[in-house]
Amino acid sequence: QVQLVESGGGLVQPGGSLRLSCAASRSIFSINDMGWYRQAPGKQRDLVASITSGGSTNYADSVKGRFTISRDNAKNTVYLQMNSLKPEDAAVYYCNADVQMYSWSGTRNYWGQGTQVTVSS
Repeated sequence: QVQLVESGGGLVQPGGSLRLSCAASRSIFSINDMGWYRQAPGKQRDLVASITSGGSTNYADSVKGRFTISRDNAKNTVYLQMNSLKPEDAAVYYCNADVQMYSWSGTRNYWGQGTQVTVSS
């Protein structure tokens, strides 16, 4: 088993920035696709951004030009740089990853525990 450990959430004023991180809790063989999702109260969980093992990225229209997803494969870590934050960006942000534990195993999808992002003056 592996856990995805998120960090970096918090309270920020509109227009501010935050950087989220998500790392695997133990040594693993590889991680394929990684992504960030968010869920606001009373709403469904939606994709914010994703990145493949090769570095191809995809963003929700609402965050294009403001958020940047990146990864460090050596550290099995994914990041989400969030700039020009708006009140509507407030949500619990969840990390998601397709993890291959060993060279001989298949992949399994994991979720992080979530980190709260609050955007308010």
